[in-house]
Amino acid sequence: MDVEELEEMVGCNYEHIIEEIPMLGAEVEKVYGKTVEVEFFPNRPDLFSIEGTARAMRKFMGVETGISNYEVNKSNFKLHVDESVLDVRPYVHGAVVKDLKLDKSTIKSLMDLQEALHWGIGRDRSKVSIGIHDISSVNFPIDYRAVEPSSVSFVPLGRKEKMNLSEIAEEHDKGREYAGIVKGHKRWPIISDYNGEILSFPPVINGVQTTVTEDTEDVFIDVTGMDEREVKKALNIIVTALSERGGRIYEIEMKDAYDKHTPELTPDKKKISVDDVRNLIGVSASFNEIESSLERMGYGVQIENRSINVEIPPYRVDIIHDWDIIEDVAIGYGYEKIEPEISDTSGIGAAHSIESKGSILREIMIGMGFQEVMTLTLTNKKSEYEVVGRKEKDSIEIKNPITEEHTIMRTSLLPSLMKILEMNRHRDLPQQIFEYGETFQASSNYEKSEHQTDKKIDECYKLAATSIKPDANFSEVKSTIQAVMRETGTEYNIERSSDRIFIEGRRANVVSNDSNNKIAVFGEINPEVLTNFNLSHPAFAFEIQVDALRI
Repeated sequence: MDVEELEEMVGCNYEHIIEEIPMLGAEVEKVYGKTVEVEFFPNRPDLFSIEGTARAMRKFMGVETGISNYEVNKSNFKLHVDESVLDVRPYVHGAVVKDLKLDKSTIKSLMDLQEALHWGIGRDRSKVSIGIHDISSVNFPIDYRAVEPSSVSFVPLGRKEKMNLSEIAEEHDKGREYAGIVKGHKRWPIISDYNGEILSFPPVINGVQTTVTEDTEDVFIDVTGMDEREVKKALNIIVTALSERGGRIYEIEMKDAYDKHTPELTPDKKKISVDDVRNLIGVSASFNEIESSLERMGYGVQIENRSINVEIPPYRVDIIHDWDIIEDVAIGYGYEKIEPEISDTSGIGAAHSIESKGSILREIMIGMGFQEVMTLTLTNKKSEYEVVGRKEKDSIEIKNPITEEHTIMRTSLLPSLMKILEMNRHRDLPQQIFEYGETFQASSNYEKSEHQTDKKIDECYKLAATSIKPDANFSEVKSTIQAVMRETGTEYNIERSSDRIFIEGRRANVVSNDSNNKIAVFGEINPEVLTNFNLSHPAFAFEIQVDALRI
């Protein structure tokens, strides 16, 4: 970030700003000349731009406090959503922002924010992707539809000649990188204007016709994706950042497949308890202190009896639970004011047996050249079963999932490891990763009463690993799992396996000598599974139930 610009936008001395920024959950990497590099935690993508950082610092430092209100002006801008996109990339939100004054610095800031959101919210564009267009040559209404890949052509960014979607996917750098997101469908999404001019091929690339330049004053923003909540939040972050630059926000009316107006900048509301705030933070903060703390963090606040009515800024994507707001109370109050207390309970700490086993297994895997990763325990049925060719198990479903990606608890570690390989498919080979973690499944020994609906959960720790490289083969994975068994002193036999994540004839189960129960599976990854994850090199993997190992 530019130091002078940051000072101007915040309205405070630069040294004071740098001193306070870490309090928001950031690390000042380095300062050189008139530039400062700051790394923010990924849960606050609204801070990924100088506009968002300046807004947060103005409130935190008392230059202005409370919630920012953003006016969305009425307009005649329409976006027609065809039903053909619903099976491919179903959600789209849009907005127009006018009266911008752009230069090289602000354009770079905008594009950096766009790419940061592609990473932070969009999961490398698979979940959310953003297009920003100069609308001086765009004729509304705009259409969002899916087409046969070879049926339409346009000039993509970085090229001078027209290319159809198939050619972009095969020949363009961005196409090779991102077209795999939609390649599994017969028709691919495009955004075009009233004259049929192609504005973009989401989530891959925009057309050169609407390139944003220093002469651009008005922009159209489209956000497409697989999760409407994340699509909405990404759009909100972009348009509110542009509003901080003096831009005026105009609505887009969605027609046909669904009817709505975007962006939706009305603050969400939550009610939290004063007692919960005090108990969780551990201080007897007064009503006024709680109110001012939240206002320093950009919230709208009204205290009523022993409850706090909180208005959440539309750009805050990280607020899910009451505790998220209470954490911000603590930040606004000041961690340095909270005195630590020594626990009344004394004792000698010791590692849990699960962690002791984990330490041994980590040492074994790292010794064989594998790198540890950690993935989420929540996933979805498509990721857990469909893309890896496995039959659905009696998984634990989330009653009120926040997103479509997190609807069940994982039963296996392997699908998540394959996803990491996909995310790193442009990195150098070989790649060898492992994870030691929990999996969950409905108990097979649990008898429910007539009126009981909840399932008892069986929790199982597993060790899983995968390797991708040109010469990955069955012999190597067999020797790898034999090494794990030998190092843990586990006696075993090897039998045939029917696990469809692996190639038939190049897969096997590991069976315990003691109980004759299956304790592991290993093999070469099925080519169909590799294709589903857009991987083009052979890979092998294994997964072990840790409680069956003799450690």
